[in-house]
Amino acid sequence: MNPFLSKLLIDLARKRLEKKQVDKPVSKKQIVPLVRRFQVELSHAIKESFFIIIGVFSAGFGLKGFLLPNKFIDGGATGISLLLENVTSLNLGLLLVLVNLPFLILASRTIGFRFAIKSIVAITLLAIVVHFVNYPIVTEDKLLIAVFGGFFLGFGIGMSIRGGSVIDGTEVLAIFLGRKLSLTIGDVLLLINVIIFSVGAYTLSIETALYAMLTYLAAARTVDFVVDGVEEYVGVTIISNNHEELRIMLTEKLRRACTIYAGKGGYGKQGYSYDKDIIYTVVTRLELAKLQTEIDKIDRNAFIIMGVVKDLKGGMIKKRPLK
Repeated sequence: MNPFLSKLLIDLARKRLEKKQVDKPVSKKQIVPLVRRFQVELSHAIKESFFIIIGVFSAGFGLKGFLLPNKFIDGGATGISLLLENVTSLNLGLLLVLVNLPFLILASRTIGFRFAIKSIVAITLLAIVVHFVNYPIVTEDKLLIAVFGGFFLGFGIGMSIRGGSVIDGTEVLAIFLGRKLSLTIGDVLLLINVIIFSVGAYTLSIETALYAMLTYLAAARTVDFVVDGVEEYVGVTIISNNHEELRIMLTEKLRRACTIYAGKGGYGKQGYSYDKDIIYTVVTRLELAKLQTEIDKIDRNAFIIMGVVKDLKGGMIKKRPLK
């Protein structure tokens, strides 16, 4: 870390500790953990701010470079803002703030005050970008507008979520109503967008509403890619009598880490329980076929459970390919 910044964090940690313990001198042993915590918070804040800034400019490009000049709309709060911009004389930047404001007030109560503040900053920044930044109009082809306008908008929304904020507040409403009505978040979002597209079909045209649905699908899929990752990971649980051979195969042949659980079978061939190790590992979707081949070489009757893993942190899976 930069020496100046490191000294600043040390001074900040010392002052904070001195306020808590006035009578006792502050030791180096007390300062070090607090400085490390400050370093983590600072690095995360910088990373999240970077994600939000990239997201805001991407969403601004999707709006001003594709959707806005061609009178297109999208789903969610952005879609409501675009719809109001088409039927009123209000500026889109102002509408983005006004439409999202009730959702952000709700977010401060349902998710957290810090999340709401970061979202307010992100949406305000998006409003400023939409109002002042002059993006080039890329195309007038309606299909390209729907697909790529949705892509850049979805990329912006996804990056903002990665940064711990939202630039479209309907997700907050979906979380709130999902808890109250025992519905899934996806069901609530679908209902909200059906209403938006229906109003769009009535006030603009059915064709515009249909293209808006395509824009929404492109944006939603892009958000999934950005938030969950393009490369899917699969968690694999293996239950087999040949557990030691499988462990050696994973760690030595495929160079994959694994976790061993001590387990006991509920029912055996002879009608009794027996001890066995349960192996858990994570591979990418593309590596799954190779893993299944190696498992079959050892035990064709192994019981394998697979589930999608959204993302990973740490470990060696992102550093080492399979042999």
